[in-house]
Amino acid sequence: MTTLTEYIGEPTIADGPAVWRIARESAELDVNSPYSYLLWFRDFAHTSAVARDGNGAPKGFTTGYRRPDRPDVLVIWQIAVTGADRGRGLAGAMLDHLTGRLRAQSVLHRLETTISPDNTASQQLFLSFAERHRAPLKRELLFPAELFPEAHEPEYLYRIGPLR
Repeated sequence: MTTLTEYIGEPTIADGPAVWRIARESAELDVNSPYSYLLWFRDFAHTSAVARDGNGAPKGFTTGYRRPDRPDVLVIWQIAVTGADRGRGLAGAMLDHLTGRLRAQSVLHRLETTISPDNTASQQLFLSFAERHRAPLKRELLFPAELFPEAHEPEYLYRIGPLR
């Protein structure tokens, strides 16, 4: 029997269209242009991950980058899983894989992400990640709703670390 993590790895540019579709179908994410996912996987593949099915097709993704002013901090930009694969722990497995890969290179000590108040699935995902890695989690308002040019909930910054 295979495990979820056997199919998680770095994305390629060719994954861009499928990842864009996963983001669009999630109904949770702010969907970027298809072009942005191509660029992301060209420039930030090392700090991102794609989960694949047995045929190699993407079924989930995580995009991230290291903060320029704090290169030991990984910012998770987006994370999503196809509808059929939700609720099976795949998002957590992608986070564990990605952070494990970067920690093995001694370049990661902390994780950051932003989450809106209505996104309880992401809140639980990152709370569980912090518990699994026995790392403290701090939450604070980063972007108030009035900063967004269109209707948008505030975004709260979740800081997790130091990672053990």
